[in-house]
Amino acid sequence: MRTIAKKGSPEKPKFGGQGRSGAFAFAAIMRFRTVLFDLDGTLVDHLRAIHRSYCHTLPQVGYPAPTFEQVRAAIGGGLENAMRKFLPEEKIQAALEIYRPYWDRTMLDDPELMPGALELLTWLNAQGVACAVFSNKHGPSGRRLCQHLGITPHVKAVFGAQDTPWVKPQPEFARHVLNQLGADADTTLLVGDSPFDVKAAKNGGLGACWCVTTGTHAAADLTEAGADRVFPGLPALQGALESGAA
Repeated sequence: MRTIAKKGSPEKPKFGGQGRSGAFAFAAIMRFRTVLFDLDGTLVDHLRAIHRSYCHTLPQVGYPAPTFEQVRAAIGGGLENAMRKFLPEEKIQAALEIYRPYWDRTMLDDPELMPGALELLTWLNAQGVACAVFSNKHGPSGRRLCQHLGITPHVKAVFGAQDTPWVKPQPEFARHVLNQLGADADTTLLVGDSPFDVKAAKNGGLGACWCVTTGTHAAADLTEAGADRVFPGLPALQGALESGAA
């Protein structure tokens, strides 16, 4: 993984250019030169590990273990925000101190790539499109996961929670990512699976947000949130890009 800006460091481009070496014909039919990907629910299915960690944590602070569907509905806005859906504020810190060490020990036990994830990344790389991960998952965990699943060679960087003072959908986070990649907002596509991603794209002035229903929300929810397009999965999304339907 190449260098990622540390919290508080100056915002200046680190990666140079936007991958404009793709074929001219491709550039003429697709306006996106940078694609930012959410991680959980978009590129990766990590729900089993997340649910397991909540089930380990909540009973130790006096609350019942949540169901799989409860965890699925809670995540997307970062760990602390998700915890607040199960616990009062005064219990959050104690829960985090239990959750994080357990998570670090078990997070790589059973994650899976979403169908079509590496194929889409490989195809975008071949077209000269710059790709990066733009997630609310804890940054070090996200980079560890991407390395484990083979995503790292296909992306310029993995940006996550606590890498900066911001999280999605704060506009500063999107602007920081664009600055680090040397990317233009209007030629950047965000691919995600939740209303947090839609809001992040809109707040950051990105060219579009396309969503998949492989994560935490149904198509109707994503459309209502303002997603520009919604797909059942990454293979269908790739098909739309290949057809020039961007």
